[in-house]
Order: sequence, then structure tokens, then C-alpha cells
Amino acid sequence: MESGMLVAFEGIDGTGKSTQLQTLANFLKEQGLPVITTYEPTDSKYGRQIRSLYKDRNSCTPEEELNLFLEDRRLHVHELIRPELAAGKIILTDRYYYSTAAYQGAAGIDPTEIFARNSFAPQPNLVLLLTMDPEISLARIREGRGEELNDFEQIDQLHKVAHHFATFDDPCIARINAAQTPEQVQEDIRRTVQDRLF
Repeated sequence: MESGMLVAFEGIDGTGKSTQLQTLANFLKEQGLPVITTYEPTDSKYGRQIRSLYKDRNSCTPEEELNLFLEDRRLHVHELIRPELAAGKIILTDRYYYSTAAYQGAAGIDPTEIFARNSFAPQPNLVLLLTMDPEISLARIREGRGEELNDFEQIDQLHKVAHHFATFDDPCIARINAAQTPEQVQEDIRRTVQDRLF
């Protein structure tokens, strides 16, 4: 591969992005392909600040929150995404700027402005947008993970986020029904990757 590929897994919380990403990564590695997995927010100082907001999102303004995501992504692009793409790797990222547009859009910032402010970030070759009713996704978080909901996972918020995701129409986006069994979801993902990228 002369140049790499960037695949972003997107969707509201509880849709199984992390699990599906890792399953796809294992499958592609078995095919002998050079795969890198990553996620946002990262483990940078900005990413750690973002994670602190999970318990107290009101500790900063929506604009300050957006700036944290932008700075975290600048580092991610500079330190990992661009170098690994240049090295011909397939990068699978758990969240990217579409999540920022949806979540910070739900917080009141115009998603069009958010996309414009992410113009420094390479556009993905493919966005796998996992779709699911927010009530189902929250039930999965509570029952499947046994976790309390954080400040980004409240039902009113997730309905707004899901609405924003539904309006995104970039050609690189492929919507995957995440309410199916994990095996069916993975089958749809693999078929989409095969059709779109290879």
C-alpha cells in the first residue's frame, strides 16, 4: 500500500464501537494487512481533561470543551494519524471529528462550524456510523457494562446527538444497524469495508 487508509467508527454511546473496531482489526490483521487501532479522546493532557468532564461537564463552557477536543485531535493527527497514513497503515479510530460535530453540536455549537474548525484533520476514507435507538444504547450501557451513565450519556443529550449524526451526509459515511447481533453487525462492517476500500 503506497498510502494508508483511515476508518472512523462513530455513533452514540453504547452502540458497540470499541468491540466492533477490535473485531475488525483482528480480522484485517489475519489477512496480513498493516492495522493500527486508536481512539479519541486520546491519552494526551487534553484527552485527560476531556475525561474529567465525564463526571462534571458543567465545569467548562461548550466552547472550552470544543477547544479541548480540537487540541487533542491536533496532537493525534500530528503524532499518529498522518505518520501512520504516510507509512501505508490502515488506521481504525474509535471516534473522530464526526463525534465532535454531533456531541458538541448537541451542546449548542453549529456542526457546520465544528466541521470547518476540523479542516486540519485528514478526511476518513470510510466512516462506519453505528446507529441505534438511544433508549436501547443506554440500556446496554447500564445492563451490559454495569456502569452509571456519565454526563455525555444522558437520554435527552443522546437524542440530540443521534439527530445530528442522522443529518451528516458525507459520501464516506456508511450507516450500520447496531441493534442487530454483534455477529450480524460485524458481517455488515466487513462487507462495507470490502466494498468501499478494497
